[in-house]
Amino acid sequence: MVQVERPLSPHLQVYKPQLTSVLSILHRVTGVALGAGALLLAWWLVAAAYGPGQFETVQAFMASWLGRLLLFGFTFSLFYHLCNGIRHLFWDAGWGFELKTVYASGWLVVVASLGLTAASWIAGYAGGGGP
Repeated sequence: MVQVERPLSPHLQVYKPQLTSVLSILHRVTGVALGAGALLLAWWLVAAAYGPGQFETVQAFMASWLGRLLLFGFTFSLFYHLCNGIRHLFWDAGWGFELKTVYASGWLVVVASLGLTAASWIAGYAGGGGP
């Protein structure tokens, strides 16, 4: 019996990243980040229910550079996932599949996510929520 050598399937290192593939991967990553952020929110709520000592511990962590970085990432993930989800709703309706429109809406999602994240953090600090 003759063994036939089959070609290996291409993998991610073979392909050049395109905006559409990067945004698709980012959508999945932000979905996972939202799940992790929900655990942070649950920790905060449980600490508030346990009393001032535990709540103070969580608040101190959230005020640290690592806590702020996680909160910033959570905020970006929330807005990116929201904006890209709206983009997907338009696709579900059959709109926006032309290549030019796909790229334009992709960049719009990125810019809107960054803008909404920045606006929410600026509003939070302006409203007295900063250090």
